[in-house]
Amino acid sequence: MAQADFQYHPTEVVRDAANDAAGVPVAVSIFADRAHIRDTIADDACAAGLRLGQVGDVADLLGGAARPLGEVVVLDCPVINGRRLAAIARLDARAANSGAHLIVSTSVDALDDVFGCLDQSNPQLLVDPGRGERVIALGRVLAKMPNMRLRDLSDEDRLSLIRLTEQVGQIAERLERLGVKGQSEVGGAFRFESPLNEYGGEEAEDGSDRLVRKPRPAMPDPRLVRRIIRQRQLRARFFDKDLFADPAWDILLDLTAARAEHMRVSVTSLCIASGVPPTTALRWISQMVDAGLLDRVEDETDKRRAFIALSDRAADAMARYFAEVGKEASYSV
Repeated sequence: MAQADFQYHPTEVVRDAANDAAGVPVAVSIFADRAHIRDTIADDACAAGLRLGQVGDVADLLGGAARPLGEVVVLDCPVINGRRLAAIARLDARAANSGAHLIVSTSVDALDDVFGCLDQSNPQLLVDPGRGERVIALGRVLAKMPNMRLRDLSDEDRLSLIRLTEQVGQIAERLERLGVKGQSEVGGAFRFESPLNEYGGEEAEDGSDRLVRKPRPAMPDPRLVRRIIRQRQLRARFFDKDLFADPAWDILLDLTAARAEHMRVSVTSLCIASGVPPTTALRWISQMVDAGLLDRVEDETDKRRAFIALSDRAADAMARYFAEVGKEASYSV
């Protein structure tokens, strides 16, 4: 069979979604300093059936008379300076206020600074993406919009999205089973409160309802956690690392060690620790923040920077996990 028969055209997926929308076509605004990237994004947006709104440089976002944003905004900014960071921060606020869906692509070198500016709009972050990744990001946005659906999403992409959601849920459920199930009225799979009686304590072993407060276990020795991380990384020297891809657990381990060491972790550092490509890691981090496993922590001395940390409940769950492991004197993970 000819090679052309195997060609994949990602814009067809997005176009099908756009054509399913009722009413006026979705408008997209594009900001990129690299002309060829700007033109490529515009071509793909038009091929997908979207309506072009404002198209220009990143600095255009600082213009005095700001034009309305489209329902979708695509920004490419691999190199940053003070002016570009100001533009990104302004776009973040505008997108949050207007409800626009924001897709931002950047480089590994600029990731921490760009991430620090985006604290309101909950954007999709891409790191050094190819053309196909940008088109797929458009598809994800359109899938979230009213009257939109991705009819022809490939089985592989659909399974990847399902796996991402399911695995974060499984991590949360495993932590929850370690004795930190919630008792609040709000249900859900991502609760980490300890089970308390009506007096704020756990029931006594004799079945009475008297207050028994169990002290929270201390965070594990960071040297132990780092040793586990090194052992996990060592596997890649002898086996295909994709066999053991478990970014959620690698992220939790790295942040557990950092918390015990009283260290702050940048988003770039955490992407590296996850063992998966940065764009994939950012999707995991976003899912885990939404699940209540991770917190975004602003830098008190520099508002343009932000870090990622375990939430208090997740830290408590990790401490209990290592305490249980320690009881059996087994550190295999």
